[in-house]
Amino acid sequence: MRPDINHGKQHSRSEAREPSVLALMALAWTLADDRRADRLLALTGLDAEALRAGVDDPAILGAVLAFLADHEPDLIACAQSIDSTAQDLIAAKESLIA
Repeated sequence: MRPDINHGKQHSRSEAREPSVLALMALAWTLADDRRADRLLALTGLDAEALRAGVDDPAILGAVLAFLADHEPDLIACAQSIDSTAQDLIAAKESLIA
């Protein structure tokens, strides 16, 4: 069975992605823009070292998604850029920080 098909129903790529994968993609998108990256660090209290050390920490990944969720234009732009939806990113955030 192909991974993008479940019992004859096709699903979007983002549906099949783990919350941590979506968060890592969102982190990469965020860090690609210097101003956005600076805002992430300033608003979350994280620093580069904490981000590097926390790439497998659900709390850190959830904080990245929470940062995007707090600024809808970035949330939507990120979702479009990583071939996902804002709703998927919010669901991933909730899953990671639960």
